[in-house]
Amino acid sequence: MSRRHESAEGHVSGSAIYTDEQHPPSGLLSLWPVQSPHAHARVLAIDTTAAAAMPGVVRVLTAADIPGENDTGPILHDEPLIAAALVSYHGQPVAWVAAEDETAARAAAACVAVNYEALPACLSISQAIAAHAFHLPPARVARGDAATALDCAPQRVCGEIAIGGQDHFYLETQASWVQLDADGLIQITASTQHPTETQIIVARVLGIPSNRVVCRCLRMGGGFGGKETQANPFAAVAALAAWTTGRPVRIKLSRQLDMQLTGKRHPFFASYEAGFDNDGVLQALRVQLYADGGWSADLSPPVLMRAMVHIDNAYFCPHVEITGLIAKTNLASNTAFRGFGGPQGMLVGEEVIARIAAELNLPADLVRERNFYRDDGDGARNHTPYGQPVVDNHLPELWQQLKSSSEFDARRRTIAQFNAAHTYSKRGIAITPVKFGISFNKTEYNQAGALVHIYTDGSIQLNHGGTEMGQGLHTKMLAVASRVLGVDTARIRVMPTSTDKVPNTSATAASSGSDLNGQAVRAACETLRDRLVPVAASMLGCEPDAVRFAEDSVFPDGDTRAGLPFTDVVHAAYNARISLSATGYYRTPGLSWDPKQGRGHPFYYFAFGAAVSEVEVCGFTGVHTLRRVDLLHDVGDSLAEGIDRGQIEGGFVQGLGWLTCEELRWNDQGRLLTDAPSTYKIPTLGEVPRDFRVELFRRSRAPSTQVIFNSKGVGEPPLMLALSVREALREAVAAFASLPQPVHLASPATPEAIFMAIERVRAAQPQAIADALDVGA
Repeated sequence: MSRRHESAEGHVSGSAIYTDEQHPPSGLLSLWPVQSPHAHARVLAIDTTAAAAMPGVVRVLTAADIPGENDTGPILHDEPLIAAALVSYHGQPVAWVAAEDETAARAAAACVAVNYEALPACLSISQAIAAHAFHLPPARVARGDAATALDCAPQRVCGEIAIGGQDHFYLETQASWVQLDADGLIQITASTQHPTETQIIVARVLGIPSNRVVCRCLRMGGGFGGKETQANPFAAVAALAAWTTGRPVRIKLSRQLDMQLTGKRHPFFASYEAGFDNDGVLQALRVQLYADGGWSADLSPPVLMRAMVHIDNAYFCPHVEITGLIAKTNLASNTAFRGFGGPQGMLVGEEVIARIAAELNLPADLVRERNFYRDDGDGARNHTPYGQPVVDNHLPELWQQLKSSSEFDARRRTIAQFNAAHTYSKRGIAITPVKFGISFNKTEYNQAGALVHIYTDGSIQLNHGGTEMGQGLHTKMLAVASRVLGVDTARIRVMPTSTDKVPNTSATAASSGSDLNGQAVRAACETLRDRLVPVAASMLGCEPDAVRFAEDSVFPDGDTRAGLPFTDVVHAAYNARISLSATGYYRTPGLSWDPKQGRGHPFYYFAFGAAVSEVEVCGFTGVHTLRRVDLLHDVGDSLAEGIDRGQIEGGFVQGLGWLTCEELRWNDQGRLLTDAPSTYKIPTLGEVPRDFRVELFRRSRAPSTQVIFNSKGVGEPPLMLALSVREALREAVAAFASLPQPVHLASPATPEAIFMAIERVRAAQPQAIADALDVGA
């Protein structure tokens, strides 16, 4: 069903209110940080005297002002809110200035005198490996005997790949408003994906119980994972300022500050060794993964693990050994980002498949097909390396459908003709699959709650634990409540997410927002409907089993003309002293995970998709054009098709940016150089494919899992569809060579990276020709 986004008019008209657009309370203060000029240093002394005396300054906050624990770490307590004795990344705050306005706070921050003792800094994964600097011991996922299978394999390849990070670049930067109310409660309005965790962290920092902290999220101007944990420090420092001054406080980072202070998608480095037969079928795979965690652990452990369990993507391999480590570097702490490690893992898997295809001189799509998970009846090829069966596997059917609808084979022949006729520009086409697990890695996060009130006028108030960041979660929750109660969505008001309405919420992340909160909303609405049924049956003179709710009325089954207005039934229930308020709760069944063993059933189901991308590359510059994209994605029975299509298109374009143009650069001192739109290139209209075709896959059989109304999570999986662009670029670069050879393509594949790849295949031609002659002789 196609539904309009519930905030569409507010978004386009500018009337939608975000955290820093609220009506300011009297006495509102603003914050600005005092930042370290070193990536690693001891803090010897801080003198705030001059700053404190400046006009408009109310307080200069240091670590000594924290009444509770100086820590905001979500997993490990390794993340000081304000650096005290040690600075661990360039730009890290060592103090915060609270002033009457942001201009005064910024001016005063420049006057805080700090003495440092600079220390050697670790600024890359390679430096961390050399120094054995890691946050935690190695993680491992394994099946079979990879070492023996590699030794016995008819064919082997090995290689390595460095994968770049990505800034979240949400439209709304990090923002929080905090004030103490008349009862001494800390009232927070934050741009956060996880209000409960923000509540917990603020309580920890202030040394008070969570019941004295209320965190509310109006809406976010984008999140993408960047506000799952990293909204917490900014809410906490605003809360600290409000606590110490007794006045309301706001923080809204500038774009440059946001990019300097917040973590990114984790850069990765992988080395791999694969064994396969002469048909390209995988027999063994051994991978060593390194994730750049930055200065603190943040969410790096589950990000690394999700990368490890997504290296397989859609491909079965009988013998697997994957080891992962989190590099400890003096950079901002990297964090959740759409896909949560899955994209990096899948890129490694696709790199392996592409190498196998190149070694055997086989079409890459054929090698992919030969390695798909398949249920042949005996279960031999449908279990992941971590032991979970791949059920409801629609990928083979979806794959063939997309190859047909995109005219893949015919276009490949046409491209071969084009390449033969053009020396200085080449085209490439590729098709890649996606198999992405849906659920939180951390089993206990797979739960949700809701609170629904029906008022005597028939209007409905809906509260749930998910947060709205533009992705359309509230729109889908309206669809669920409307469907269960049989009323028009105009009756329903979705309230801002708040920890005093729905407690102990999970983050809106892991593509599970609709799955979890939708089931909780459904449970609450079904409770209310069940309470209304006996009342309606009495009024209608029918059996309770015959009562139906639809189109704002209640009627006996098959007789809509005898129906009663929904409002009349509600009022009668109130008169009968029947509660019109209900909570709903849901926990995902059947999940298990043993992180020490790297085995279990961590995902409730898998989302599948596939993409075909066609590119043209200029041999003089490395600049490419994305000529056409065909996407086919499985969203199940969509709750809101327009919303899902938007997620597929947006996810693909964000993945395109990560893989082709968004490049992060630091200098030798650890300062981020790409900290503004002028130096950090996100995709624009020019990068969007000229011919962009998106279709939703229609399943031919019912699913075995009970997801909300048979829908599927759609937030993250489409991002990985952009891997087809990288593989199409690889095909185009390969076309510059006169003889087949592997293409080594950096990630992101910027014009410079593509040009260098072209130069490498050209330079390798004499050796390749000599090798071919030797073989022929």
